Amino acid sequence: MSFSNALQRHTETFNRLPEIQTDVEQLADQIAETFAAGGKLFFMGNGGSAADSQHLAAEFVVRYKAERKPLPAIALTVDSSILTAHSNDYSFASVFTRQIEALCRPEDLVIGISTSGNSANVIDAIKAAQTIGAKCWAWTGENGGQLVDIADNIIKVPAAETARVQEAHIFIGHWLCEEMDYLLSTD
Repeated sequence: MSFSNALQRHTETFNRLPEIQTDVEQLADQIAETFAAGGKLFFMGNGGSAADSQHLAAEFVVRYKAERKPLPAIALTVDSSILTAHSNDYSFASVFTRQIEALCRPEDLVIGISTSGNSANVIDAIKAAQTIGAKCWAWTGENGGQLVDIADNIIKVPAAETARVQEAHIFIGHWLCEEMDYLLSTD
């Protein structure tokens, strides 16, 4: 495939993002409300979605652009000791659930990232967070998979190609960081 073909597929996906703008703006409002109430933001996902989870949690804790107080965001994908101990002693399928049970509270917001919407460990952790009473969002591709019927809210990127979905997810995450900078800046 040519570079221009890949760029065209990327552009087609991004040209359709206004279709989900209302959902993304609703999520921004809920994130701001979560922080205002003293809650934390949790991210989780596998593979590229794990990397996005880490990336976005860092943007919230450290800063995006504006000088502002650190915001409590946690990627459940980063503690290699927890990930390996739990996977060895129990199962990788429940590696996020165990962390949600230990760390999540009703005032928190959980974002499960799964391009297919069918990642079992994300699905189970969303269910665990709902039992606790936390707000739960899923970020998926256009199909939404099983998470459509499980998460409280969903952002379905209008694309089926994994790379295009992931590109949109990180763009959405960056915009959320930018919006929190605007809403919570100390300048």
